[in-house]
Amino acid sequence: MGNMFSNRLENEAHSKPDKSGHDINDCPEFPKLSDCHQDLECLDVINDQDNDAGDYLVSEEGETDLVNSKKNPGHSESFSAETFNLKHLPEDLQDNDLYEYIKTVADLTVRVDVTMISPNRPEFGPKTTQPYPFYNMGDTRNLRTGSGRVWDVDKFQDGVKQSRQFELITFEKFRCRKCQYSKQPSNVWWEFKLYTPTHVVFDEIEASHTTLRMFYNSVDSPFVSVDTVSIDNAGIEYDLCVLKCVTCDKSLGDKLMEIWKHYKNVWEKVFNKYKNCKDKHKLNFIVSHPNGFSKQITVGKWKDNPELANATKFTYVTCTCLGSSEAYAHWERFSELYWFSLVHECLFYRS
Repeated sequence: MGNMFSNRLENEAHSKPDKSGHDINDCPEFPKLSDCHQDLECLDVINDQDNDAGDYLVSEEGETDLVNSKKNPGHSESFSAETFNLKHLPEDLQDNDLYEYIKTVADLTVRVDVTMISPNRPEFGPKTTQPYPFYNMGDTRNLRTGSGRVWDVDKFQDGVKQSRQFELITFEKFRCRKCQYSKQPSNVWWEFKLYTPTHVVFDEIEASHTTLRMFYNSVDSPFVSVDTVSIDNAGIEYDLCVLKCVTCDKSLGDKLMEIWKHYKNVWEKVFNKYKNCKDKHKLNFIVSHPNGFSKQITVGKWKDNPELANATKFTYVTCTCLGSSEAYAHWERFSELYWFSLVHECLFYRS
């Protein structure tokens, strides 16, 4: 694991020198990472290439043929997470730190598999007559898939959070499914949050029938999963669900901790390197498991420039396909000193 990230760029072309002239060590304090999600509530994400307004694009029955997507045949702007490389970025953004940031976001993106439909789903979405997905199909058991983003990974030992082990706080033991029924449950476990839309995982009923497939980058990827998931917070108005997840698998837990630590480090590097570039690049990228398929990365640009204090709409032209509505659209607004992660197509507020 020590060389997991350093080896990533060995076969890549050397990046161009940084032309910004900014020393990343000569920067203001790095803002809290939680701020990255603070404006999820006020932005409507619209894809200019999407003509299917009002459609919910959750994939049912798992794997489908990505190449045959009717929305974007061929996916000329979409790349497998396994083959994505530095040269797939715009020429003026072929920077190793930015590339590493995108790849690390991909490492934290998982496929969400749900096998139960809650009877509590409403008939319509809020403030609309648009039918809410899977209404009146309660207790139905069929596989549907979405995408989610891992956030805030932490290790616990005997109920003590290891990042705060000097604070005399003992947290409630959140056992994984394996340990719940074991006579000798592990005293060490890892917890993390997962962001996904509420139309993918609606409530605790659905969460209890949810499994996360980790690191699914190609058809040859080993099967690694987390099956202990509960609702931390969820709401349909902004279509955002936060799941609390746990595992006692040491190899998985250590790997997630390392990726999360690396994510924070590379986030800061990119933030400091490009913060004075204003909105010059308008970079937008999306990581998803479209139609339940292996992980894809698409790169494009955003168009609108909403004021953060009163933002209502964000439009981008990045290539996506059917089944990607649950993905996160990542976009940079360097002039505002933030990188945002927004749910792709907040379907209740499309115009």
